[in-house]
Amino acid sequence: MTAAKTMARPIAILASIGLGLSGWSVAVAQPASPAGLHQHSDLALSPAGDRVATVDSLEPFAAPTSTQAPAPPHGQIVVRSVHGGAALVRLDPCATCSYDALTWSPDGKSLAFIASDHKAGIALLEVASSEAGAPVRTLAKIFGVADVARWSPDGTKIALLAVPGAHKQIGATQAGAAQVGDLDALDVADEQRIGVVAASGGEVAYVSPADTFVYEYSWTPDGRGFVATAAKGNGDNNWWVAKLVAIDAHGAGLRVIATPKTQLNFPTVSADGRTVAFIGGLMSDFGSVGGDVYSVPFSGGAPIDLTPVFKGSFNSLDWRGQTLFATAVIKDRTAIAKVDPVSGAVQVLRAQEASLSAGDGRIALSADGTIAAAVVQDFEHAPAIYAGPVATWAPITNDNADLAPQVQAHSVNWTSDGFEVQGWLLAPRKVSAGLHPMVVVIHGGPSSAAMPTYVSAASSGSVVGRGPIKDLVDRGYFVLLPNPRGSYGQGEAFTRANIRDFGGGDLRDILAGVDAVEKIAPIDDHRLGVMGHSYGGFMTMWTVTHTNRFKAAIAGAGVSNWISYYGENGIDEWMPPFFGATAYDDPAIYEKLSPLTTIKDAHTPTLLYVGERDVECPEPQTLEFWRGLKAVGVPTQMIVYAGEGHGIRVPADYLDLERREIGWLDRYLAP
Repeated sequence: MTAAKTMARPIAILASIGLGLSGWSVAVAQPASPAGLHQHSDLALSPAGDRVATVDSLEPFAAPTSTQAPAPPHGQIVVRSVHGGAALVRLDPCATCSYDALTWSPDGKSLAFIASDHKAGIALLEVASSEAGAPVRTLAKIFGVADVARWSPDGTKIALLAVPGAHKQIGATQAGAAQVGDLDALDVADEQRIGVVAASGGEVAYVSPADTFVYEYSWTPDGRGFVATAAKGNGDNNWWVAKLVAIDAHGAGLRVIATPKTQLNFPTVSADGRTVAFIGGLMSDFGSVGGDVYSVPFSGGAPIDLTPVFKGSFNSLDWRGQTLFATAVIKDRTAIAKVDPVSGAVQVLRAQEASLSAGDGRIALSADGTIAAAVVQDFEHAPAIYAGPVATWAPITNDNADLAPQVQAHSVNWTSDGFEVQGWLLAPRKVSAGLHPMVVVIHGGPSSAAMPTYVSAASSGSVVGRGPIKDLVDRGYFVLLPNPRGSYGQGEAFTRANIRDFGGGDLRDILAGVDAVEKIAPIDDHRLGVMGHSYGGFMTMWTVTHTNRFKAAIAGAGVSNWISYYGENGIDEWMPPFFGATAYDDPAIYEKLSPLTTIKDAHTPTLLYVGERDVECPEPQTLEFWRGLKAVGVPTQMIVYAGEGHGIRVPADYLDLERREIGWLDRYLAP
C-alpha cells in the first residue's frame, strides 16, 4: 500500500458567547423557493427549554447533468426561540471552521461550542460578534482534535474531550495514519483525554490519565468529577473492552466502577450521585448504539440489566432530576421513554416512524425534563426542528417545508425462521405499469438498523452504504432496506441472533423479505440487485457466493476473509464477542464464515470499492475478493479511493462512486 500522508493538525477553538435579551435579532424571512436542503445538526436545548441552538447549513440542489461535485456546505450557529422558531442569533466567527459540541451554560445565558479548522497547520483564531452584537470570545486553543464540550453543574468550568497533537481524526471510520518504519516503536496511539478550562478562559488542564482513551463522559452532579467509558491504549480498537470509570475533576486519578461484559455507552449519574446508568449491549461500531439499560452503584459493583425483556434497543440515556429518560428503536419506530431506575419499567411517551437527532444523544431536554427538542425526519419528510412537551411537540422550523417527498416509503414486516423481521420498501412516487427492478441495500454493523432519513433531491440524496436512492427510484427501481437478525429494534436476543452465524440466518431473513415484497409490489424477480457497505459489504460478498438470485452486486469496504482480516484491521477487539474466540483460538469459525471459502460458487457481476486508508475494513479484503472473482470468471471491477478511510467523504470521490453504482446496476438490471 502507498504510504499515507501525514495528517494536518487542526486547531480546535472552544468559544463561548453571551446571549443577553438585548442581543436578539429578528427572524430572517425564508426564501420563496427552496435552494436546497437545510440541515440542522448538533442541537442543544437551553436549560429553561425556551431556546434551541443548532449548526445550520444548506446542501444545494445539484443540476441533474452536473459533473462537478458540490463543495461541502459551511455551517453557521443559529439560536431560535422554541416558541415559533424565530432566529434570534446567528454566529459564524470562522469562515474555514466547522462547528459542533454546542452546550448551554446552567443559567442559560451562554452557549459554548467548538470551532475546528481542519486545514494543514492553519488556525483562524478570530473573535467575532454575532449579528445582534453578542461577542464571541476564545476560551482555549487546542492543537489537535476536540469534541463534546460540557459545562460544569455550577457553570464555572467547561470540560471537553481532546487529543492534543492528533495524528488523525478520531474514530476508526476516519482515514488511518501512516504506519511506516518500526511499528513497535512507532507512537501513533492518540489518547483522547478530558480537559477542563475555566469559563473565563485559560489553559486546558487535562485530568484523565495520559495513557487512557476516554470515549464518553458526563459530569457528576456535585461537579467534583466525571463518569466515563475508557480504555488504555489505541482508541480506535479498545472501545469494545472499555470500562466504566470515575475520574477526578482535579486530576487526582481514575477509579474503575465496573467492567461490564457488554459494550457500553451513555454513562450518566443520578441526581443524588449514588447510581450510574448506561446502555449496554452487543455493539459493533462506536457511535452505533443499541442495547439494554443498566445500573450500577457509583461506588462500584456488578451492573444490573434493568430491561432484559424489552423488545427494543435503547440508543440514548440521560437523567433529569429523579427521572431517567431514554430513546429507543422499537422495530420501525423511534420512541422517547422513561425508565424506572429501580424496577426497569419502561413508559413510552411517544413513538413515531422517524429518526431523531440532537447534539448529545437523540433528543435534548430542558433541565426539568418537561420540554424536549430534536431534529426529526423520515424518508418522505425533510429535517425539521421539533420542540415542546414530549407528548405534543411540534415543528418550529419550516425552511424545508416546500421540499416534496421523493419516494414512497412503506414499513414491511415478514417472518423468517420464527423471527419477526422488519424492513423499509422505497418506491417511486408514481409507479409505472409493469414489473420493476429492485435493489436490496444491507446496512452496516452488523449491530445497527436502517432507519428513516429523508431522501432528497439535493446532491443525490444518498448516504454511503445506502447507494444513490434518489437516482434509483427516478429510474423506476424499488429499494428494500431490511433489518435482519443482528439488527437493533427488537431487543438484545434479536441483536445477538447472528453470533457465529454471519451470513447464515441474516441472509435467510433478507431472502424471505424479498419474497414478501414480491407479493405486495410489482417486482421483477429476474432483475434483483444487492449492495452494502462495511458489514453490508461483507454480506454482499457472502450473498453472491451463496445464491445466484441477484443479477448485480456492489460491495463497499467489505470483508472476504475473516482470518486475514483479523490481522489486518485496526479494530480486532470487536470480533471475539461475535465469533466467540479470536481467530488464533478458533480459526475454523472464521474460515467457515469467509466468502472466499465459497468463491467458486459466485456468478453475480460485482462492483467493489474501498478507501485506501480504511482502518475498519482494509483494502486487502476487497483486493482478495476481486482477485477471486476474476479467477472464477465473474465480471467485476474494483475502485480504491486514494486517502479515503472507511467512509467515502471527498465530494469528488462520492460523486464518482455514485455514478459508477448507477452505471453498474443499469448495465445488469435495466430493461
